Amino acid sequence: MQVTEVEWSKREKQIAQAAFERAFEREVRALMREVSERAQALDELDDMWHLHDFLSAKRHELDGKYDNREAALIFVFASLIQEGWLQIQELEGLASEKLRKISALTRM
Repeated sequence: MQVTEVEWSKREKQIAQAAFERAFEREVRALMREVSERAQALDELDDMWHLHDFLSAKRHELDGKYDNREAALIFVFASLIQEGWLQIQELEGLASEKLRKISALTRM
């Protein structure tokens, strides 16, 4: 079975959606803390524009990273685990083949 042709059961979709949302929430909370710290450190107009540019880049990054299409989820989960936003244990309940593929991708 190709990774892009993976079938997801109803239960697996629920597990995946919950894990996806947890990772997104964690990353957004961390980003908000960072933005707050940067905003408090603003001293000059250029600092504000740098913060704006940072936020624009982060928005683009998050929009691209959090792709919840079923064909992309194996790769998304591997990436989120590599970055520390998700733990493989949070995907328990997915088919063992999916978990093996995700684990293998995290080691690449």
